[in-house]
Amino acid sequence: MEKMEKGRTVVLSNGMQLPAVGYGTYKAAGEEAVSAAFDAGYRYFDTAAFYENEEAVGRALRRHPREEWQVATKIWKTELGYDKAWASFEGSLRRLGLDQVDVLLIHWPKASPDDPDWQRLDRETWRAMEEMRQQGLARTIGVSNFLPHHLESLLVTANEPPAIDQIEFHPGYLQEETVEWCRDHGILVQAWSPLGRQRLSGHPLLAELGEKYGVSPARICLRFALELGVMPLPKSSDPGRMAENLELFSFSLSPADVERLRGMEETGWSGEHPDRERVIL
Repeated sequence: MEKMEKGRTVVLSNGMQLPAVGYGTYKAAGEEAVSAAFDAGYRYFDTAAFYENEEAVGRALRRHPREEWQVATKIWKTELGYDKAWASFEGSLRRLGLDQVDVLLIHWPKASPDDPDWQRLDRETWRAMEEMRQQGLARTIGVSNFLPHHLESLLVTANEPPAIDQIEFHPGYLQEETVEWCRDHGILVQAWSPLGRQRLSGHPLLAELGEKYGVSPARICLRFALELGVMPLPKSSDPGRMAENLELFSFSLSPADVERLRGMEETGWSGEHPDRERVIL
């Protein structure tokens, strides 16, 4: 996808518009933080059943007119399958206090790395989600942490492709094969952990580029995502950093600096992978 400059929004394959930058709520957002993020200018809020904060997110957002914000939630990996997916989603709607979400994602493609039944469960979950979208309960449906072979399996029986794939993405961990696959198939990539969960703090290249452009290393990471057509979902509970993380449109990275960031050694990986046990770093 091209750079997300026009109107600071991105248009999904189904025509729905999202802001170019969203607010991630994992381990960061209670009701007060979500309210502060809204005040800072965020209009897209990413939560999940697994985060155990849907009630707080819903309370904060419902203080504002519904047309002013978008919310995404996710079906957890132990709730895959047609009936479980419906039950999970209905629970999310109750906790959010809503009758519709803007985006609904499958959180992970497998309940465990060695699950022999993951393909069937993904496909059944997707069938349920297609019904949710058709019934107007979810405006857009997609996936999270799906690699190309997971996506290819899903598409065998899908009536519509995912509009979004949310993956870990930041300098030092780009998952370029997945990003390219999604780009070729019209799927928006969203970045969780776009700042590397502080593991990139102090990296010399980010410090150098921050000084060159007169911005923080965090803004370098987020602008880098935009340069590659990826929608970042930064999280912070500090109002100052919330606002700073939205200030990405007053500068752009040179092609040479983008390539330097693309060439960074692997660093900042969370240890999470859909096909392997988690690595404790």
